[in-house]
Amino acid sequence: MAETKELSKDTRDKIVDLHKAGKGYGAIAKQLGEKRSTVGAIIRKWKKLNITVNLPRTGAPRKISPRGVSMILRKVRNQPRTTREELVNDLKRAGTTVSKVTVGNTLRCHSLKSCMARRFPLLKSAHVQARLTFAHDHLEDPEESWENVLWSDETKIELIGLNSTRRVWRTKNDEYHPKNTIPAVKHGGGSIMLWGCFSAHGTGRLHCIKERMTGAMYCKILGNNLLPSVRALKMGRGWVFQHDDDPKHTARITKEWLHGQPFADRMQPHGKSFEWGVLERRVVMSPMLPRGVASTVVEA
Repeated sequence: MAETKELSKDTRDKIVDLHKAGKGYGAIAKQLGEKRSTVGAIIRKWKKLNITVNLPRTGAPRKISPRGVSMILRKVRNQPRTTREELVNDLKRAGTTVSKVTVGNTLRCHSLKSCMARRFPLLKSAHVQARLTFAHDHLEDPEESWENVLWSDETKIELIGLNSTRRVWRTKNDEYHPKNTIPAVKHGGGSIMLWGCFSAHGTGRLHCIKERMTGAMYCKILGNNLLPSVRALKMGRGWVFQHDDDPKHTARITKEWLHGQPFADRMQPHGKSFEWGVLERRVVMSPMLPRGVASTVVEA
């Protein structure tokens, strides 16, 4: 419903004066170009309260002006990682003093909420194009075919200062917009490396990598964990092993090992096969442990 414009005090007084002069509601409405119901409401209020202006509304007035609201909305849409404290300071410099709670409530009224930024691989244009090509090639694959796919991936989990969590202001279903994500790259220290696999039937084995990851070690991990996971998941024959094009996966020793296996394999270009966030959050919530102890806990 469109918002109606409030009548000025002069117009309201004129309606009352015409009513005192003996004119009816319809004649007043026609003369002033207003609705008959509006004229009647103003006259009834005058008869009952002897006033024509609107009574004060309940509730406290908004502390942030429409201009201030526009300013902070523009700021968080351009820079989603802006904190409430930064917005409070921006408003203070503009002459408005409010709390962080008020800023948060204002943003939520505009469908913006504070969420943890998703970690997403840092992709170049060539990586994006390769992903699109892969998606188009398998777009028409029947849903049943994906039930025969075993997905594999590795992840690094920081033990100290775990991939610092950042929060962003965003709307629903906008979590993977580039402004709302944290680029993730495969380097760093003070961490443990894990290999895992899953399919539509469930999750397979989880292996903790204690040494530097190489093509030979990758083959050893697959040899010790891949087929046992398939048997445990009861995938049967005709299953497909899918992993990304990490250099260790495309190494010659890896290709030769896969060539001699009784299953098909395919590459997903530069992509994470699944989300490790739940496991990472559990590590964050656990007490700080030395590297060796943490590896033992994860393996268990």
